[in-house]
Amino acid sequence: MPADPFPPPPDPHRPPPPYADAPYTDPRAGVPYAASPTHRTYPWLPPAPPPPRPHRAPRHAPLGHHSDLRRLRRAYRWQRRTATLTALGYFVLFLVLSAFAPSLMTGTTAGVPTGLLLAVGQVPVTWLAVALYEATARRRVDPLAEMMRRQAVVDARREAVR
Repeated sequence: MPADPFPPPPDPHRPPPPYADAPYTDPRAGVPYAASPTHRTYPWLPPAPPPPRPHRAPRHAPLGHHSDLRRLRRAYRWQRRTATLTALGYFVLFLVLSAFAPSLMTGTTAGVPTGLLLAVGQVPVTWLAVALYEATARRRVDPLAEMMRRQAVVDARREAVR
């Protein structure tokens, strides 16, 4: 069927269709004029929202939503307690012996007072506490932290792709 030679006039309350390059052409007169808006909607109307992207559920929960953080906190807590109790425990033992066993502390061992030997022994015990701290860090904390660091990189890449 041939096109209607006399199309109905455009509704004056409806904007003309948007054209990116050409001005609006009046269908009755066939004369182009630049009354067409260059935007798709009136300026006071918000733009149409973008279509929603299809949601793909991740294979695993994002970082921080699983037990890895709890395991890391627990390992770090164990590490701090081990080192602290080693150093402070020896020092408290030294203070308790000084207060409640003065005869033991003033006694001699190989010509040197036992209290002095125990006081000088505080330095190696502190070094032992530092060594325990490093050993538990290498054995328990660092592997968990490295695993979480790798997982964070994977999660960041996955978010960048989306």
